[in-house]
Amino acid sequence: MSATISVVRPGILTTVQDRGRRGYQGLGVPVAGPMDWYSHQLANQLAGNDASAAALEVTLIGPELQSDADVECAVAGAAFDLTIDGQVVSSDRAFVLPAGARLRFGARRRGARATLAFAGGIDVPATFGSRATHLVSRMGPFGGRQLTAGDRVTIGARAAGTPRVGAPLPLPDGHARIRVLPAPHRARFTDRAWTLLTGSRFLVTPQSNRMGYRLDGPALPHVSGADILSEATPIGSIQVPSSGQAILLMADRQTTGGYAVIATAITADLPLAGQLAPGDSIEFIACARDEALEALRERVASLAGDAGPVAG
Repeated sequence: MSATISVVRPGILTTVQDRGRRGYQGLGVPVAGPMDWYSHQLANQLAGNDASAAALEVTLIGPELQSDADVECAVAGAAFDLTIDGQVVSSDRAFVLPAGARLRFGARRRGARATLAFAGGIDVPATFGSRATHLVSRMGPFGGRQLTAGDRVTIGARAAGTPRVGAPLPLPDGHARIRVLPAPHRARFTDRAWTLLTGSRFLVTPQSNRMGYRLDGPALPHVSGADILSEATPIGSIQVPSSGQAILLMADRQTTGGYAVIATAITADLPLAGQLAPGDSIEFIACARDEALEALRERVASLAGDAGPVAG
């Protein structure tokens, strides 16, 4: 019989996420998925799951949960004070949540988002091949909404996979340096815009969410207007509307956008961006394509425990 997790308190924003609804963006179906892909994969591998298993993404203020059976769990990503019936448990390693016990996320120490994975993954219906929650379109499990008190989450049958350790993500402490590549629309911006982007600090404003971070910083001037014919929006795109204020697109971004994109954050550094909260700051650092590829190789090696922490 499958274990069931009951939501006693939901936290501020707890959602079911897997790696995302890929392959349908051209049809107008958003991707969703984790804000921090690295910690999502790490939590799953610590729990002995495939990387594609659905887990819970916990944001800023975490939940209190109770299981009706013994279930093995792992938490990776943001550092929270974790307890089971008052007894401290550690992140970045597997632990057992006993039947009837309560797992509580307490104070957040660093980072913004944690992944809680259960051995066997979360067993909810897939939509377009994914169990990810996309809040804006209301697509995914639980009607495409965040968890609320009283929800019951079913855990799937445990797979034959072997739990694997990996290095935890080096969490930003209120500030992150994110490497970027010039986007195809770079020529639609002045040279001063690029200098300002790569030489300034930007603040993540309270108007930020899973769709994107609205950034407070110097205005980035266009050569001849912000509007373009709508194009696909990769995660990490830095859109700049006519106001000149940059927007960093994240997991729940729209499928297409009509604003010029000055740069794109590299895949290796997207987990660092996903660990930022309103009030935190970002510096964008220009890098070359070869550096971006090497950074991703190092990040993946860290997941396998084959490398030290990647600079970020």
